[in-house]
Amino acid sequence: MRESDNDEVVDAADDDTDYLEAEAADKMCASCGVAEVDDIKLKECDDCDLVRYCSDTCQKDHRPKHEAMCKERAAELRDEILFRQPESTHMGDCPICFLPLPIDSKQFKLQSCCSQTVCRGCDYANKVREREARLQHTCPFCRKLLPNTEEEVGKNVMKRAEANDLIAIGQVGKEHYQQGDYESAFGYWTKAAEMGDVNTHCLIAGLYHKGQGVEKDKKKEIYHLEVAAIAGHPQARCILGCREGNDGRTDRAVKHFIIAANLGLDEAIQALKGYYADGAVSKEDFAAALRAHHAAVIATKSPQREAAAEAMAKLASSK
Repeated sequence: MRESDNDEVVDAADDDTDYLEAEAADKMCASCGVAEVDDIKLKECDDCDLVRYCSDTCQKDHRPKHEAMCKERAAELRDEILFRQPESTHMGDCPICFLPLPIDSKQFKLQSCCSQTVCRGCDYANKVREREARLQHTCPFCRKLLPNTEEEVGKNVMKRAEANDLIAIGQVGKEHYQQGDYESAFGYWTKAAEMGDVNTHCLIAGLYHKGQGVEKDKKKEIYHLEVAAIAGHPQARCILGCREGNDGRTDRAVKHFIIAANLGLDEAIQALKGYYADGAVSKEDFAAALRAHHAAVIATKSPQREAAAEAMAKLASSK
């Protein structure tokens, strides 16, 4: 046997040994070494996937030895989730045409009667239909009569908020924020966020950043931004990119901006242009981001939405 072949055999044997040792360690308590058998079940560390324990006592006893490694692995696991490309934005699709909702808030409308977010295209098409048939103006989704005053809109929102509608709860929080009642806004937004509303996580992050209704807390600000970003909130993702860039972590900033650009956010493309000019983004990665951004924007377009945009532009020019 040649010496090179012998080295390969030794390396393969070492790999097998390492694998078997890892397998054995996975079936033993990291603290006391007891093996997992029928009457002893091991549980993973609460924060990482590196070790397992037979009891809370063993986990507590082993913490000083494991803490540094645990924090490092927990950060790695968090980054795996954080930098995963979401399939779509947190907005989802229009409930009528089922096309992705645009990022621009001017291109969709929240209906106070049913808390549904409808694209301007479907809203405009409904108004055209009603005008041609001389019908009363109704919600394009639930067909209830539209409110005639801001007071009626407020009553609709409060009614739905009292019924634990998370979107309406978030809207009530916005009303309090606009009135300068930041503590109440924080309370409503926290409740909506706990119920699963993504956008309110971004709003809560803003409160922690400015110290409105709460003490300034960068750690909590970043936490809520990350929760929103993971769920597909492009603006939250872009803010994270800015924070990382300001802290000198260019590689992480670029990752955030690429993900936001892939979701169709124009501001992220502008940020990437700067990083590309500085040599922090490769030509291939920048080109891929441009293509993905274009595809995301195109996916939100339709003849009805184009017609609505033209009508709004004409209305604005006539004023």
